[in-house]
Amino acid sequence: MGKKPLVYFLCTGNSCRSQIADGFLQAIGGHKYEVKSAGLEAHGLNPRAVQTMKEVGIDISNHTSDVIDPDVLSEADFIITLCGHANDNCPVARNNKAQRWHWGFDDPAKTTGTEEEIIAQFRTVRDSIKERIAQFVQEGK
Repeated sequence: MGKKPLVYFLCTGNSCRSQIADGFLQAIGGHKYEVKSAGLEAHGLNPRAVQTMKEVGIDISNHTSDVIDPDVLSEADFIITLCGHANDNCPVARNNKAQRWHWGFDDPAKTTGTEEEIIAQFRTVRDSIKERIAQFVQEGK
């Protein structure tokens, strides 16, 4: 079998949404895709993202928060931004082969309120990302 298509998830800080997307695609479609994620900056892995992914049986605790790598960007088959800031500020890939998409999700890390309210928002975003990843894998993009 040939090389699996590379999906590169990008967000501002590579701490929540891109990590969640990375975890879900590895779990749901890792047999079909190579998966990486990064950010315009590296903000560190958000503990609430780790917690809410663990609730659905996916361990992302060993993921690292990374800055966009131009070499990975140039090799990507799919470049998917998960927040408007990354979509607006993502560097241009040196290749023309990549399909570039924007899947906008609210930043759960910006939620205010009680811990219960914040975790509820993380779960909402997590579940929305899971639905989008499942659709992506099913459509075989």
